[in-house]
Amino acid sequence: MNNNKTIALLLACAALAAAGCGSRARETLEALEKDRFLVKTERAEMRPLEEYILLTGSVRALDEATLYPRAAGKLLRNLLKEGDPVRKDEAVALVERDEVGVVYEPAPVPSTLSGVVGRVYQDTGANVTPQTPIALVVDQSKVRVEVDVPEKYIGKVFRDQAARIKVDAFPDRYFTGRVYRVSPVVDARSRSTVVEVLLDNAERRLKSGMFAEVRLIVASRGSAVSVPSGAVLRDNGSAWVFVPAGDAARRVPVKTGIATAEYTQVEGVKAGDEIITFGLYGLKDGSKIKVQ
Repeated sequence: MNNNKTIALLLACAALAAAGCGSRARETLEALEKDRFLVKTERAEMRPLEEYILLTGSVRALDEATLYPRAAGKLLRNLLKEGDPVRKDEAVALVERDEVGVVYEPAPVPSTLSGVVGRVYQDTGANVTPQTPIALVVDQSKVRVEVDVPEKYIGKVFRDQAARIKVDAFPDRYFTGRVYRVSPVVDARSRSTVVEVLLDNAERRLKSGMFAEVRLIVASRGSAVSVPSGAVLRDNGSAWVFVPAGDAARRVPVKTGIATAEYTQVEGVKAGDEIITFGLYGLKDGSKIKVQ
């Protein structure tokens, strides 16, 4: 009997202790402010900004020529190899004409432009005709990149528009060029138009056939107050950001300008102002905040 009383007393004490712990936990939870937002901030800064259309294409020499023999016969020999410089009218190969009973001097295959030999298509002894390609000559002092511009962007593309080009061979460098041809028609199937960008290539770093990333510059500013693009909220044509004001968030209307994936130009805040960039979901003017 005494044992039963002891057990009952112990259980009662445990229940009271548990009740005490539960009360303290509830008090702690109730003390927390459930409507306080945990946020992060970043300063508005002066930055150079460029708004652009991102496209892809292939590099090609401005001038290219495929050379063909003027007569049928056998290729006697190639006079130049790939990479050799060549002048206009200089022979790149000789063809021995095949006509029974007639002896001819070897017929030259002349280049139609000055540049370098990009390809040699035939080996010595090959049978050739006037339709057989012998060599490809390219002038790569200037190169062009052809891109397809979607119809919705055509109104933003114009002749002499600035462009920046990047290739995999030089990942840390942008090459500058300008739009020099805009097709006057839109392809009915792809709903796009062909645009060509021209670049000086005096260093011969850009090669025909390279894959290129092209940025057509739509607008640019040398320096503008900007904030992370994700911090700019929009609704019904208006835009705003939130800034910390003590322990609350304050909504600040802004006017936006050039926008990129990273940053957006804004008017309504100054360089150096703290802008809330994280914890924006559900945030309202006057919401309580805690800045991390």
